[in-house]
Amino acid sequence: MRDIDHFIDGSTYVGTSGRFSDVMDPNTGEVQARVQLATVGEVDKAVQGAQTAFEEWSGTNPQRRARVLFEFKRLVEANMDELAHLLSSEHGKVIADAKGDIQRGLEVIEFACGIPHALKGEYTWGAGPGIDVYSMRQPLGVVAGITPFNFPAMIPMWMFGVAIAVGNTFVLKPSERDPSVPVRLAELMIQAGAPKGVLNVVHGDKAAVDAILTHPQVHAVSFVGSSDIAHYVYRTGAEHGKRVQAMGGAKNHGIVLPDADMDQVIKDLSGAAFGSAGERCMALPVVVPVGQKTADELRARMVAEIETLRVGVSTDAGAHYGPVVNAAHKARVEGWIQKGVDEGAELVVDGRGFSLQGHEKGYFIGPSLFDHVKPTMDSYREEIFGPVLQIMRADSFEEALALPSKHQYGNGVAIFTQNGRAARDFAARVNVGMVGINVPIPVPVAYHTFGGWKRSAFGDINQHGMEGVRFWTKTKTVTARWPDSELEHSDSSFVIPTMA
Repeated sequence: MRDIDHFIDGSTYVGTSGRFSDVMDPNTGEVQARVQLATVGEVDKAVQGAQTAFEEWSGTNPQRRARVLFEFKRLVEANMDELAHLLSSEHGKVIADAKGDIQRGLEVIEFACGIPHALKGEYTWGAGPGIDVYSMRQPLGVVAGITPFNFPAMIPMWMFGVAIAVGNTFVLKPSERDPSVPVRLAELMIQAGAPKGVLNVVHGDKAAVDAILTHPQVHAVSFVGSSDIAHYVYRTGAEHGKRVQAMGGAKNHGIVLPDADMDQVIKDLSGAAFGSAGERCMALPVVVPVGQKTADELRARMVAEIETLRVGVSTDAGAHYGPVVNAAHKARVEGWIQKGVDEGAELVVDGRGFSLQGHEKGYFIGPSLFDHVKPTMDSYREEIFGPVLQIMRADSFEEALALPSKHQYGNGVAIFTQNGRAARDFAARVNVGMVGINVPIPVPVAYHTFGGWKRSAFGDINQHGMEGVRFWTKTKTVTARWPDSELEHSDSSFVIPTMA
């Protein structure tokens, strides 16, 4: 049995807790490895290693830090096939999707390679008589990331890429369900030239999370996961004086106006709802056709499209998606499908009971389609996080606009239309953080910023882009005066200084 160890202070660290979590092969339902679960002391060891590395790393000029990230990017690309197969074997997403997971993370690394420009401060010459004012961005110190199972490469790179580039050192606590890729990324970071302790990986459960959230030398925490846990992370971290960004769940809607290109809509919905077995916080699990004619056409064509989808093992190049991550998650998704039936939604296509020959114990779920879903249903209100698409019919644009705007989650939303005015109005008015116009999964490019609203995000600053630079740094402002000679003196003043 393969054991997956921590990576602390530049090398593999074998844990001493005696506690392990099984890492499954979602394609077969078999245990393929065990991952160590850290003690509080092992989390502290990682923090101390990061603290020791901080002085050297933060004192390294931004260009040289960027060169390490350039080399890290090259190494990840050179090892893409290995990383993708490793990711796929533990998560279950197909190889092409695993490579996309890695590539979207590398896009943030590419942004972070330009950190010398992003760290430039502001300067005002002559703000007052002989007085100049300037600002600088400085790293926080040791910071941490707690990442989910569904993007074991992308989300860690979203976090540590910018955090390390600005001069922090990092402790990563990845999901224990698919922990191998984060360790490989840390190894490649050291190989790229980062000093030991700059990037550490500790595996664990709630004990490790709480150790990070309460550690006095951890100054900021970024989290992605479910909303209830995101709220807990935000509250606990803030209570211990930390800067926290905590991204939670989602229930993203796709609004389809009658003038939409239905051929493209069906293809977009198929990929956005069922790709990666629906295990994406930016998946599109709810479609809102406006008008009964639009709804009837969309339903009929979606049923036909579902019949063409191929569910297969993660290494099947012809599969559209693979298994979900583990047995518990499969049971959870199938439970939500039954809940929708019990609540009165019409189950048009039932993906339960799907079995793949030769892999009968794998965690496969076929695509499911509901129609006549209502806003009062719990199966609509909550995140299913599986290959399930729900149709909610709306009679008007205003009714369709209200659904995502009133929902408890506000991560992403999309509108499909050829009417520029309607799209512009929708984008301005909808109460959601990220909007796609004829784009089904509106994840912003790396030099913009990612973040939802309402129960999809806790904290004031989003991920990556310049928001990420702001989150992982603190601003220092300097007011300087250089008198012409030592003989120039002013009288004492007992009022607040002004620049008049």
